[in-house]
Amino acid sequence: MNLQEVKQSHLLLLECVSGSRAYGLHTPQSDTDLKGVFVLPKQKFYGLEYTEQANNETNDEVYYELKRFVDLLVKNNPNILELLNTPVDCIRQRHPLMDLLKPELFLSKLCRQTFAGYAQSQIKKAKGLNKKIVNPVAPERKSILDFCYVIHHQGSIALPLWLEKKGLVQEDCGLVSIAHMHDVYALFHNSQLSEGYLKGVSSGMDANDVSLSSVEKGIEPLAIMSFNKDGYSKYCKDYREYWDWVEKRNDLRYENTIGHGKNYDAKNMMHTFRLLNMAEEIAREGVVNVRRHDRGYLLKIRSGAFSYEELVEVANEKIVQIEHLYKTSSLPEEPDRAKVEEILVEMRERLYKN
Repeated sequence: MNLQEVKQSHLLLLECVSGSRAYGLHTPQSDTDLKGVFVLPKQKFYGLEYTEQANNETNDEVYYELKRFVDLLVKNNPNILELLNTPVDCIRQRHPLMDLLKPELFLSKLCRQTFAGYAQSQIKKAKGLNKKIVNPVAPERKSILDFCYVIHHQGSIALPLWLEKKGLVQEDCGLVSIAHMHDVYALFHNSQLSEGYLKGVSSGMDANDVSLSSVEKGIEPLAIMSFNKDGYSKYCKDYREYWDWVEKRNDLRYENTIGHGKNYDAKNMMHTFRLLNMAEEIAREGVVNVRRHDRGYLLKIRSGAFSYEELVEVANEKIVQIEHLYKTSSLPEEPDRAKVEEILVEMRERLYKN
């Protein structure tokens, strides 16, 4: 079943406005996200095709089949626990049978990982973004030659500069490995050969390593060259990741990030702290507070009022506190699956009966 079929039928059990509007963190530019729960018709549920989720292309409308919804609740998925605990003013439709799925049935110590653990991953992501912003990678890609150095007097000189000084080009040169010396080569030139030709230092921009040639014995190399292969491999990885990020990034959010000058995705960091605060509240109070009472503080984070270093320090302190809270919490280790399954079966039987 697709989203249109779900919404046009009488299958909806729950439909809510979710995301920033449910949190109370929306701005005039915020989209209206919708989430909900539906039940498959009896024939489709018992048939070969099970539809566990229906959504639109942008994923700002997502509806979960009842079994999938309950399964994610048992796993303490943050988005699904938030959906179950949506503020009343954001509920568009709710079937009376949804009352059987009481929030206290599901809250457990798994929330430490699903809420706080996910927040930790977002802090790491923020560190990666900070690194990309502070250390941008130039669009002109370096080549193997930029990581090659020739012994020169008592030091070294970059291979491209050495070639320029000698009036040579890399295509007319060749390398031979030197025994017992890692990534160190003897460098020769075609003019030294009586027959054959050399393969060049590098075969091109797509090469992962230097090229090796065959040279007759007895010829003295023009130079001894070292190739920083590890440095080149790391550069290729960083270049690929950086420009892949540039291609896929949300330019509006990036401009906002640059605009407040703190070098982090402020919206993402706001939601990181929202998750951390919710994890703490679940451990202390046993409730999921979707509508944020800490709205002012969270919006200050979004506006870039704090430095990146300040937020990371506070987040790390909060994570240590959350770890302690969950160790001493009276929450169960995980939800009672047998009890939940009993309720799920009862709901489906009553729905199909009617």
